[in-house]
Amino acid sequence: MMSVSLAKAYLEKAQKRLKILPVLLAEEAYSDVVREAQEIVELALKGILRYVGIDPPKWHDVGSILLDNRERLPEDVALQADQMAKISAWLRKEREFSFYGDIDFVPTEQYVSEDAERAIQDAHFVVQVAERIIR
Repeated sequence: MMSVSLAKAYLEKAQKRLKILPVLLAEEAYSDVVREAQEIVELALKGILRYVGIDPPKWHDVGSILLDNRERLPEDVALQADQMAKISAWLRKEREFSFYGDIDFVPTEQYVSEDAERAIQDAHFVVQVAERIIR
């Protein structure tokens, strides 16, 4: 029962965080949109895993865990597993760069509106899939 409660809490957090993405986009804080979208996707995917009885690992990209356990997912969700794993991998790759940057990578200069819009679309997609399974 605790896993279901925690899964629901993760989904609720992801749903609430989705609401800040348009604000960040309007502020042209594109790198922040990417970072927040990554956290939203991570919460939603970990919620899905918890809901089906899998204790997710403490790393950020759990797409491979989702794929490895596809048979535990309802069919309509399992059909979306590949796409969700790709989204998770992309956002995980951008996680640190979008927040901290690097000596030759200033996040506020590198990310553009298309990156942010893609991240928003991807986050919405994953949360919508999570909403179909976590009840």
